[in-house]
Amino acid sequence: MTAPVRVLVVDDQTLVRQGIRSLLSLTPEAVVVGEAADGEEALDILATEDIDVVLLDLRMPVRDGIATLKAMHERGQAVPTLVLTTFDDDALVLGALRAGAKGYMLKDVSLEQLLGGIRTLHSGGTLLQPALTERLLRAVSATQTTRAAMPAEELSPRELDVLRLAAGGLSNRQIARGLFLAEGTVKNHMSSVLLKLGVTDRTKAVLRALETGILSPDEKQ
Repeated sequence: MTAPVRVLVVDDQTLVRQGIRSLLSLTPEAVVVGEAADGEEALDILATEDIDVVLLDLRMPVRDGIATLKAMHERGQAVPTLVLTTFDDDALVLGALRAGAKGYMLKDVSLEQLLGGIRTLHSGGTLLQPALTERLLRAVSATQTTRAAMPAEELSPRELDVLRLAAGGLSNRQIARGLFLAEGTVKNHMSSVLLKLGVTDRTKAVLRALETGILSPDEKQ
């Protein structure tokens, strides 16, 4: 039997932490091995416990979510991190993605959705939840002041197709179905996109493409 994913829950609300622990106790796929009420507590736990995935709130006292992500990377504790957010956290979520978060989900997700997100990050993937993606795309467009020069021809037409669908929150499998391609082909296109944009994951690729003008919010599929 596969060992459960070891999860650290970081949220200043006790009820939220208890709720997530209770939910995950219903499945053998994941287990909460640590709880933290702020970023400082989270960093202490990461230094002593073997954590697979961090579930991170953004608004916390002492050290908030973005500061925690930055400290994790500075200290070599860059565990895959899934931000748990509310609808009014657009700017904070963008900051978290830029600071290294691998994805985001709403706090009112179901157990099945939460498990899916944990599994995705644990397997090395990233998660863009469709319910929030369009809002984030428009937030990027509204807040950017200049766009670095990067001609759209740097990406092939097919790579642009893949990137647009990724910006819509689709997984590689869903993109493959939508474009009638093999999933491996989509992965190859995405790898090429990451290389050309000089980023390490698809969340940063979407942000980079918006900041440089390769994509606009209106191009979301």
